Amino acid sequence: MTKKYAIGIDLGGTNLRVALVSTDGNVVKKIKEPTSEDILDSIFKTVGNLFSDEVAGIGLGIAGLIDREGGNVLISPNIPAVKGINLVSEIRGRFRVPVFIENDANVAAFGENWVGAGKEFSSFVLFTLGTGIGGGIIQDKELLNVAAEVGHMTINANGNKCHCGNSGCLESYASANAILSKAVAALEEGRESLLTEFCNGNFYKITPEDIFRAALDGDIFAKEILKDAGKYLGIGVANVINLMSPDAIIFTGGLTGAWDIYIQEAIKEASKRAFKELFDKVKIVPSLLRDDAGLIGSAGLVFKSKAFEALSQ
Repeated sequence: MTKKYAIGIDLGGTNLRVALVSTDGNVVKKIKEPTSEDILDSIFKTVGNLFSDEVAGIGLGIAGLIDREGGNVLISPNIPAVKGINLVSEIRGRFRVPVFIENDANVAAFGENWVGAGKEFSSFVLFTLGTGIGGGIIQDKELLNVAAEVGHMTINANGNKCHCGNSGCLESYASANAILSKAVAALEEGRESLLTEFCNGNFYKITPEDIFRAALDGDIFAKEILKDAGKYLGIGVANVINLMSPDAIIFTGGLTGAWDIYIQEAIKEASKRAFKELFDKVKIVPSLLRDDAGLIGSAGLVFKSKAFEALSQ
């Protein structure tokens, strides 16, 4: 039987997303559910709903440091439930097909490079902006085999404590978690804002989308929070531009919905801090694949593998 599909898994701190993807990078069907403590059971169930004899393999993208050869997650600050689980071995044992694992931002970059916004660039750095902040680096049209943990570069030497154990990480200032934490703390101290109405006084129900909506409605506090986070993101972007001198910076993830405030502030700040000669040549663009970048990239690991090449011969 022809193996014309792969299954891509995008395991994040908030959601588990699984998709059936064709050899040309199109998502045929996908499933999304909240990330649970019982990671393996959730993966088995969702993959099982999409699996068939036509599936050549499974690719898994997950937030954290990855041991690609061993199939382990070395550390995942936002998904502690995966610690000690050999996900590759477990999934392969269940479905009896090749399984590949990679950092979630790396596979998102892989997806954008394959069929997304990165197709036109020789080199780019992808920033995933969601619960945390991740990164993926494409150089000469190939995914660099590096950690690319841009969210954990230090931007404030004596700054906020990060989930990773360090202090002053970019993720601690510019991620969705950072934005929400700052908003809740200020509202609990009595800061006036439309957000109080949006959540009926229960500050812990506020979402990043609520903050962006309040900002668009003219809420000064919401604008301040987004601009402040964007400023820190811009510092990180400038660091990356000065280090890598890429053709492009690509942003993906839920926070790109606040492009007109959060991202624009980041671009403004980066323009002040990066070398002008490097900044002027960089294109800063949104992801084309959006939420599907990680799913498509994970599946792409299968299609670009030697195992799939052997099946195709």
